[in-house]
Amino acid sequence: MNVGDLMQRDVVTLEADDTLDLAEDVMRLGRIRHMPVVAGERLVGLLTQRDLFRAAISSVLHFRPKADKEWLAKIRVREVMTKDVVTTTPGASIREAAGLLVKRKIGCLPVLEGGHLVGLLSESDCLDYLVRILGEGRA
Repeated sequence: MNVGDLMQRDVVTLEADDTLDLAEDVMRLGRIRHMPVVAGERLVGLLTQRDLFRAAISSVLHFRPKADKEWLAKIRVREVMTKDVVTTTPGASIREAAGLLVKRKIGCLPVLEGGHLVGLLSESDCLDYLVRILGEGRA
């Protein structure tokens, strides 16, 4: 089984100039934990729920939701996104990709082909696959 067989192909993305209030809304409504940041089809970063949490000082200052939203509207995604993103390819094995997730302690791998974003493999995708394998009695 390769990454291309398991990855999510319909990936919601952000642009570096988007603001964090938009990112928070999309992530909350879509129940998304990781969002690739793109310029066209090229990956330029990754925004995670953890990045949003760090940027939202409301947890420290106890802002009201409206004040928190106003604060996030002033911050661009590029200011808090991870720029040095670990990636994989559709042809990589699931074993290799899962090993990267564990070794690097990350929750997802953007999948690139020819430098273009073509999907996303998350730890949840790998766990779903594990459950399937165990259910079939192949482990």
